[in-house]
Amino acid sequence: MSTIIEFKNVNKEYKSGNHILKAMDDVNFTIDEGEFVVILGPSGAGKSTLLNLLGGLDSVTSGEIIVNGEHVESFDDNQLTSYRARNVGFIFQFYNLIPNLTTLENVELMKDIVDVDINGLEVLESVGLGNHANQFPAQLSGGEQQRVSIARAVAKQPTMLLCDEPTGALDSKTGVLILNLLQDMSNNKNTTVIIVTHNALLAEAADKVIRIKNGQIENMIINENPKKIDELEW
Repeated sequence: MSTIIEFKNVNKEYKSGNHILKAMDDVNFTIDEGEFVVILGPSGAGKSTLLNLLGGLDSVTSGEIIVNGEHVESFDDNQLTSYRARNVGFIFQFYNLIPNLTTLENVELMKDIVDVDINGLEVLESVGLGNHANQFPAQLSGGEQQRVSIARAVAKQPTMLLCDEPTGALDSKTGVLILNLLQDMSNNKNTTVIIVTHNALLAEAADKVIRIKNGQIENMIINENPKKIDELEW
């Protein structure tokens, strides 16, 4: 597999008065194309900051972020917008659905962002929501809304999926369904999947596990024999 993501000496600082918080402290790592990566660490460790930097939602204080040979840290606003549209599918804890669009319309909205053939109903069926296509977000449970947001991210067939606690609002059965979908994207569609989570059990299914503490890489493990999601003891 070829390297698709590289962090080189990445630092991210936030200033509050005279105090400086180092959310990323000289972080270095690589991720290969199609890898299923789990990022673990306590609250405040820097996990979400890492995703935001990689997704072009925040900028580095110093260092380099290289994706597909391009230096993301040097992009201007227009380049970042194009980069996010072409390369990144976001799955966050907040659903960010458009309330006056149906479930199907929320998914097929991706057609206006990227030039790909999207079968919205097929994608909804893949997350178990085919029979909710004509409902509006307010008519769905929190878990169902999360599945719509996942379907929307998957629909545009991104180079990488950035997932911040993607199953946090889901029951265990639905969570397994979603994680199976994400692992399938990695294994069979060569999508690079990066999941930030507190659930250490998920590490057993990862190709690579990155542990973060106090804005630094505590350790990084390559899993030679990752388990299937269905094999985990939830």
